Amino acid sequence: MAPAPSRRAGRNGRTGPTGRSLPGHLPEAAPGEVLVWTDGACRRNPGPGGWAALLCWEDGLVEERSGGLASTTNNIMEMTAALEGLRALPQGSRVCVVTDSRYLHDGMTSWMAGWKRRGWKTAAGDPVKNKELWVGLDAAASGHERVRWHWVKGHIGHPLNERADQLAVAAASLA
Repeated sequence: MAPAPSRRAGRNGRTGPTGRSLPGHLPEAAPGEVLVWTDGACRRNPGPGGWAALLCWEDGLVEERSGGLASTTNNIMEMTAALEGLRALPQGSRVCVVTDSRYLHDGMTSWMAGWKRRGWKTAAGDPVKNKELWVGLDAAASGHERVRWHWVKGHIGHPLNERADQLAVAAASLA
């Protein structure tokens, strides 16, 4: 099967099948889909870190989840936020994971297929960093009917992105 063609976002900010987003473009939940806004934070990199996932249900309910680690990296916290968000949903859910991390978004939408094909090696032949988390994310996503990945520019004033950031920073302070 040939991959779907990539489309650039038009004037309205909507994107094509690649899921690439322009800064400021915000996701909309499809019918029956849960939006999961995620964020990770680190006080130093590496250092104490926190993650947060906001589960936004179709009926308007928003569940907040967060946690932290005493010694971690920002990328690990971004990935953990998405992993914990996916794990918190019932199996078979339709999900849109919203992240301000290009590392997480691009890893899940572009890089993972190649890593798996190359035995978890990068294009340069190096071992993939954070492999255990990537494998966990792949497994968690495969347990759902459909998972979309949506990137947004962080810190642009969207209430759910800002709330996820606040929770992740607070969790990092407690780690």
